Amino acid sequence: MNKQELFKGAIASFFATSSLTIFILLYFSEGPIEEAISFLFHEKKLGGLISIGALINLPLFFLGMRKRKTNFAKGVLITSIFIVVLVAALKII
Repeated sequence: MNKQELFKGAIASFFATSSLTIFILLYFSEGPIEEAISFLFHEKKLGGLISIGALINLPLFFLGMRKRKTNFAKGVLITSIFIVVLVAALKII
């Protein structure tokens, strides 16, 4: 197993999800990003926003599979599973 490709997939997925989540926050919130995150956390909506941000992982996964970079796609899948656990924890808290 090529661990470097796996790591690249995980990092790419993490940064893509983070970037899209921050972009959505900046586009729709009027105040500072810290206040928007705090408001969404208290309203129990932060998990939903992270889930929407994680939708970018779907094309990343299929791109990795199409290019026959299965270890890259596995890294994306690992990060996606981690995000699912994070969203579930945010829903419980």
